[in-house]
Amino acid sequence: MTPDCRKITPTEMTSNWTLPGGRVELGEDPFDAVIREVAEETGCDAVVDRLLGVDSRVIPAALARAGVEHQNVGIFYRVRITGSQLRPEPNGEIAESVWTAISDVAGLRRSSLVDIGLALAQTLPATGHVAPVPVGGLIQH
Repeated sequence: MTPDCRKITPTEMTSNWTLPGGRVELGEDPFDAVIREVAEETGCDAVVDRLLGVDSRVIPAALARAGVEHQNVGIFYRVRITGSQLRPEPNGEIAESVWTAISDVAGLRRSSLVDIGLALAQTLPATGHVAPVPVGGLIQH
């Protein structure tokens, strides 16, 4: 099972399931950022088990929150939850944090990041790269 977070974007006011994550702060190591983001968005303490891979994609302006085309570089880690109580992010975009069975993820309206993370976790490619994930239907940006 994986912790999934449902984020509500201000422009849509609809929810998408996604994985915990966010920006790497200036001067912050991505390894430390994932631990911080998991704690902020789920309330859980975590340790990094391994690097899964890196995804790089251009988000078209029409799909981007700010309405401006940008490049997104995602660094995916497998983490292990070590403690604390699962909860949504206080005063943040996370509406709900729940444990979801991997078998149930396919039926969720979800961010494409979920499918990228699952593909990396399931295949563990030596290069850390998976084929682009199509966006549409249940999978959103």
